[in-house]
Amino acid sequence: MSVHHSVSPGTQPSPTNINMGKIIFYEDKNFQGRSYESMGDCSDMHSHLSRCQSCRVESGCFMVYDRPNFMGNQHFMRRGEYSDYMNMFGWNDCIRSCRMIPMHRGQYRMRIYERENFGGQMMELNDDCDSIMDRYRMSDCQSCNVMDGHWLMYEQPHFRGRMMYMRPGEYRSFRNMGFNNMKFMSMKRITDMM
Repeated sequence: MSVHHSVSPGTQPSPTNINMGKIIFYEDKNFQGRSYESMGDCSDMHSHLSRCQSCRVESGCFMVYDRPNFMGNQHFMRRGEYSDYMNMFGWNDCIRSCRMIPMHRGQYRMRIYERENFGGQMMELNDDCDSIMDRYRMSDCQSCNVMDGHWLMYEQPHFRGRMMYMRPGEYRSFRNMGFNNMKFMSMKRITDMM
């Protein structure tokens, strides 16, 4: 049995964003059991499937989360098959929500700040940064302002460790967002070339 979910009719992509994506979730590993197809955001997978242990990204890019409402551990998924992502990602739980990432065409700009509320040292990024310590001599990043594009922030240099998806907007305190013991040490633009 398949359940379908799509973006509401009449939604038009903006000229700088191309909003195309399709992901199919399966209750069991290896694409078995009931499935749920999404072409957009889903804040609570439990309303469609009792569990989700494998998925297939047919187009676009998505962030998946191990808690409802786009909370908890998150992982970036590009086109491909994930037959047993719990072992691949080291998760103890299954996918509970997902967010489609619109592909951005144009310039990328993000300001990172050493302290909360845009305090301390500030640096502006226009491209990937594999280590804020090596490039900017910043030992911590506790807030940011994403002006253009969509980004992934990683807790370790060289795009390793846990990650957080950043859409355009102001992020005054990572600690208040639930990232108490996490530092972000590298940043990568989400592009269709990833």
